[in-house]
Amino acid sequence: MRENLMEHINKIELQGRVGFVRANEFNGSKVANFSLATDILYKTREGGAVSETTWHNVVAWESRDTADIARIAVGVPVYVTGRLRTTRYTGADGTEKQFYEVLANRLRILEEEPEGI
Repeated sequence: MRENLMEHINKIELQGRVGFVRANEFNGSKVANFSLATDILYKTREGGAVSETTWHNVVAWESRDTADIARIAVGVPVYVTGRLRTTRYTGADGTEKQFYEVLANRLRILEEEPEGI
């Protein structure tokens, strides 16, 4: 008898601006590693506006759905969907460390609105 299996979902959707970019080629395939800043704006109880920036590490391999990786540059607005991956390693000091990155399966450069409209 087959048990009911819970469906697992690992999906992330981000829209923000590119920070640093490092483009490489590995075994003939292009890959872009870049940071992406997302901002959230909210008001405090006192009514003051606060902007909170979160930085994300993104890895995008060239494919039909990530063809825009050649246009990635600092400050460019992008929309990314993918999955979150955790990597664990032992640091030089012997402590266990981990970092998170988004493995992009779709990437789109967003066109900016002209100013003054």
